Amino acid sequence: MPEAKGKILVVDDEESLCQVMSFTLRKENYDVVTASDGLKAIKLLGKSSFDLVISDLRMPQMGGLELLSKVRELDSELGFIVLTAFASLDTAIEALKMGANDYITKPFKIEEIKLAVNRAIERKRLTQENRELKRRIKREFNFSDFIGNSQKAQELKETAQKIAQTESTVLIYGESGTGKELIARAIHNGSGRSSGPFVSINCAALPENLLESELFGHIKGSFTGAVRDKDGLFKVADKGTFFLDEVGETSPSIQVKLLRVLEEREIMPVGGTKPIPVDVRLIAATNADLEAMIKMGKFRPDLFYRLNVIPLCIPPLRERRDDIELLSNVFLQRYAQATGTRRSLSPEALELMLGYSWPGNVRELENVLERAMVLARGNEIKPTELPENLRRPPQPQLVKRESSPLPTIETVEKSYIYWVLKETKWQKSRASEILGIDPSTLYRKIERYGLSPS
Repeated sequence: MPEAKGKILVVDDEESLCQVMSFTLRKENYDVVTASDGLKAIKLLGKSSFDLVISDLRMPQMGGLELLSKVRELDSELGFIVLTAFASLDTAIEALKMGANDYITKPFKIEEIKLAVNRAIERKRLTQENRELKRRIKREFNFSDFIGNSQKAQELKETAQKIAQTESTVLIYGESGTGKELIARAIHNGSGRSSGPFVSINCAALPENLLESELFGHIKGSFTGAVRDKDGLFKVADKGTFFLDEVGETSPSIQVKLLRVLEEREIMPVGGTKPIPVDVRLIAATNADLEAMIKMGKFRPDLFYRLNVIPLCIPPLRERRDDIELLSNVFLQRYAQATGTRRSLSPEALELMLGYSWPGNVRELENVLERAMVLARGNEIKPTELPENLRRPPQPQLVKRESSPLPTIETVEKSYIYWVLKETKWQKSRASEILGIDPSTLYRKIERYGLSPS
């Protein structure tokens, strides 16, 4: 006898209906168990696992809606079909809102039940396959996905593996296209939070008001267009990892809110009055010089120190040229698997690629190879099939100097100190503050340069 297609629990106080359902579904190769009310059904669900529950709405002791509520507490993915002789739009909507998969009225046709059961069982099978696929992707996506055998690549992976074992906040530095999100995902999957969600957002991709709502959520009516409450991504990432890319692009007001998340472990939705606790590990990334931005007043120093607990720098591709050939071969192989077309790099093309600076890093390399695979006529990619900027890299422009000599640093410093003294009416304490030097240093420079009000 073939293996059962699924296990179904039929709940109805009409014994005759249970017998009909049991006979019909067993003929379809389902394993069927029956119960006469919701309380008995709950006991059976506690003892054994089922793929689907089919329940009447009106039953003694515990009705179908109450049973549905209890089932959802036990298993949010268990299929549930509601049967009722009291068809009304209100009860149908209520059952569906509570999580029922389908709604069928009595009397029903046998084919109608078969179709509904097949849909519910198939839905659960797809859900389980999707969950398994996600689990497998998480398991397989690790530090080996950061391709590179160069010393810098190996050092980076070793450091990131150590970081993954901690709960500390991480700040990843790296140019665009170096693989910052890839490393962040590998850290998450190698951490104790791997079973939780990994959520990411690019702060540069959204305007300030929309970014605030996406990060922290909003309350219905808090602004035009807020037609319902919305959870922020920090709440979505609870018990997992939140990857905040291009954190240097955030506004001062967003930075204040991010600081609160790191200090208080809570968020305040837009328009909200009650903070929401969150348990999230934050991994931020930037391609900007945050310390320079602090000096310019564009980034909060307190937030920087909170983010920069463990800094991790991803080297640009031009600093690990030993990996260019390896990366190229991997990308060509992936393209071949996807299209069935196999091509390799000619020695001349590889030489050009090794000599290129790759401002777009690994992402640019992948795009260049995909283009070359499409345009190549033979089994080997020639230099002529690479982009023009690789074949003829721009030559550095020579700066034309004027005939008059440029001033020395000493001359510039002397002129600037004299100008500040003149503007402050020779108030030396005020001038030293503007210059950022000690008054004693200013006196020495005045004497050295022979400066005087005359």
